[in-house]
Amino acid sequence: MTDAPDASRARSFSSAAARYADHRPTYPPALLDAVEDLAGFRLAGARVADVGAGTGIATALLRERGARVVAVEPGEGMAAELHRRNPLVPLVRGDGNRLPFAAGSLDLLTYAQSWHWTDPARSGPEALRVLRPGGALAVFSNDPDVEVEWIAGQRARIEKVFGPGWYINERVRPQGGLEFTTRLLRWSRRIPVDAHLAKLSTHSLFLIGAPGTDAFLAAERERLLEQFPDGRLEEHYVVDLSVAVRR
Repeated sequence: MTDAPDASRARSFSSAAARYADHRPTYPPALLDAVEDLAGFRLAGARVADVGAGTGIATALLRERGARVVAVEPGEGMAAELHRRNPLVPLVRGDGNRLPFAAGSLDLLTYAQSWHWTDPARSGPEALRVLRPGGALAVFSNDPDVEVEWIAGQRARIEKVFGPGWYINERVRPQGGLEFTTRLLRWSRRIPVDAHLAKLSTHSLFLIGAPGTDAFLAAERERLLEQFPDGRLEEHYVVDLSVAVRR
């Protein structure tokens, strides 16, 4: 994928906000432990903006940890679903390329599955502008663990039908004032096959209605039920976390 993902893919999530919230995975508790460790401060009481917050999956975890978190979300449908599920969380409409915060006003910026929708040439300097000295930028994503055989097979089938680059990974690169430290955290969840397919259908490739998506999902259901005859499977993830501290 390029550094500027197609705008139609970025806009597609609002049409499936409830399904996204219902089926996208959460994050393991070890993630926020690692954020605190790499950032060098506790989240309790910290001033945090969760940018590209979507339906608030990471936002809710930050609030539970005691952070004073504000959600930032550009999409109308996603913002409405976030507010419905997290009515006590302050919400502003915006994106990482132009953050609606004063200079030096935040302890932490988080991007959960959303850094790749920004222009790093703009979002990087914006992060430096709004973070206090010693504040931190945390970028993380739940990526399918392709070291697991059935997940690698599924990815190969998706790329055979739709081409490479179907899953947009978070990509962070060093730039002035932002040097990242990375950690990988493995975890899994056991869910029904149909729940897995519903989760798969919330990825932008499927939401934009690429030719063959319905047929692919139907064929994938048959294949997975052959592999997992009890109708349940173990989704394996690698949380890819990168943290940069503003020196």
